[in-house]
Amino acid sequence: MIKILRYTEYLYLAVFVFSLHRVYTDWTSDRSSAYLFIFFAVVSLGMFFFRRNYRKRFQKRKNQQ
Repeated sequence: MIKILRYTEYLYLAVFVFSLHRVYTDWTSDRSSAYLFIFFAVVSLGMFFFRRNYRKRFQKRKNQQ
């Protein structure tokens, strides 16, 4: 279970990197699309840190038992 949670963390990081790439490429041609991908980047980075914190807390609780 812990390994699956770790992979989902990195999936959020991949979405973050992809979104930043799209922002960089779309900034001059389509600003509305770039703003949407900025939103995706912020949310995916937030989810990365949230899931990472949740996984560590879950692992700590499992080791205490």
